[in-house]
Amino acid sequence: MRSHYCGDLNTSHLDQEVVLCGWVHRRRDHGGVIFLDLRDRNGIAQVVVNPDTEAAFASADRSRNEYVLKVKGKVNHRPEGTVNPNMATGEIEVVASDVEVLNTSETPPFMLDEHGKVGEEVRLKYRYVDLRRTEMAEKLRFRSRVTHQIRNFLEEQGFLDIETPILTRATPEGARDYLVPSRTHEGQFFALPQSPQLFKQLLMVAGFDRYYQIAKCFRDEDLRADRQPEFTQIDIEASFIEEADIMGAAEGMIRKIFKGSLDVELGDFPHMPYAEAMERYGSDKPDLRIPLELVDVSDLMAGVDFKVFSGPATDPKGRVAALKVKGGAELSRKQIDDYTKYVSIYGARGLAWIKVNKRADGLEGLQSPIVKFMEGVVEQLLDRVGAEDGDIVFFGADKTKIVNEALGALRCKLGEDLNLYTTDWAPLWVVDFPMFEENSDGSLSALHHPFTAPKCTAEELEAKPAGQLSRAYDMVLNGTELGGGSIRIHNQAMQQAVFRVLGISAEEQQEKFGFLLDALKFGAPPHGGLAFGLDRLMMLMTGAKSIREVIAFPKTQSAACVMTDAPGDVSQEQLKELNLRLRAKAQTEE
Repeated sequence: MRSHYCGDLNTSHLDQEVVLCGWVHRRRDHGGVIFLDLRDRNGIAQVVVNPDTEAAFASADRSRNEYVLKVKGKVNHRPEGTVNPNMATGEIEVVASDVEVLNTSETPPFMLDEHGKVGEEVRLKYRYVDLRRTEMAEKLRFRSRVTHQIRNFLEEQGFLDIETPILTRATPEGARDYLVPSRTHEGQFFALPQSPQLFKQLLMVAGFDRYYQIAKCFRDEDLRADRQPEFTQIDIEASFIEEADIMGAAEGMIRKIFKGSLDVELGDFPHMPYAEAMERYGSDKPDLRIPLELVDVSDLMAGVDFKVFSGPATDPKGRVAALKVKGGAELSRKQIDDYTKYVSIYGARGLAWIKVNKRADGLEGLQSPIVKFMEGVVEQLLDRVGAEDGDIVFFGADKTKIVNEALGALRCKLGEDLNLYTTDWAPLWVVDFPMFEENSDGSLSALHHPFTAPKCTAEELEAKPAGQLSRAYDMVLNGTELGGGSIRIHNQAMQQAVFRVLGISAEEQQEKFGFLLDALKFGAPPHGGLAFGLDRLMMLMTGAKSIREVIAFPKTQSAACVMTDAPGDVSQEQLKELNLRLRAKAQTEE
């Protein structure tokens, strides 16, 4: 029905007859001449409708915002003084000879230029209107371009695009599964995949060597800005490789899409061990744009007459760490109180601090409610953190996990609030992750997943599991984990040893992972891979505040779709077919 997209018109189309289709973005009546801003997915073109074209003028006159029109006309230069340099089509206009109303529209629930005045729930309920906004349309167009580049890169590297099942079985991979009842197998359930992990490993056993998939994944977990119950993953796996091979391919892919989509040349991708990242930044996904680091001062605090510090300093599972902020002595008491409240989110019971006014004056030049307890160690403390006049030093003292999470989050909060960023993009590989992490009851769970290969023998793993490292790696960008992966276990004995360490009995191994253990007996090659969160990557690249802004039809933070009212009730007939019966709500709550 159209000859061109509105946003594609420019001076090369002057004097051409064009046919456009789109929505009325704005209508203006200037002294009997009607101006229509016609919008489609590629942009906006100005249409001029003169009264001497009676039929066209009549159609334009009754058109309102979001009416759907078909316009035929000639491309002209805009008159002198009316060129709009802020529009891609700002040098031209289309003088209409015919305007056809293809469909009318009720007044939309919000004006596209005034979306910021309505809540997100309204935008999500009328998402098909929200997606008409230029900003939203560009995000989805950008996403399409990026996925195209990803496919091209991986195809050029010899990776095959292979689909894996959506209906599979529940396996313990960390998050809660979405379950699907089976009609044909009474009382049994499928599970939606948290990732294609086991299937891509089986493809390596099958000899496909290099696999990729832009895959839908599902996790029934609590949501936040960068999490959705269904999300998209760039899934990659390869055989006969070491860490450097798959990390190099992934790095090359990320470099290509940043250059191709943003014209950004990413710098070096340094490698940092997990232990170092936690020690220096309190996080396994540190934002290297922020020039602040945690400094361990446990040894200095072990002997002070202040149990808030000396207790954690002498606890094998505790830590006392300092965070110096250059020029931070200018922070007001209210700001410090706000930061104290902020770290409490992460379990911190307080936030000690010292302002360095005139260091040469000793304790007299320091401002702090705790400095009186620091006598004898204060100079060593200030030397260790490199504190100078005008700085502030924050302290965390508690269990190591709480100190790392609280000061790590404070570091990022200070970087944002004080605009401490030293660069636009800071990529990083975090490596040498622990194989396991300890649960509150003393049991162990896999830090990544139970199919990650350890850097030791099966005998060493079972003899001393807590201290073993894995062959895992995460790519981090600007404090966000873009994705991660590992070299996988390709030996049945090693896989069984990992399951035993995790407390998975032989019977449960066979029940839940028997197909994988069987496959490992039939010539499984050494293999490994990784997966990137496509939604999270798009959020970073577009500067969006939430992944909901880069997904066409996302769920709310309560995992609901307000547009379709999903999840919803189903009929008794459907439940009967599935051999299911719902308990009364009151009984369920009891």
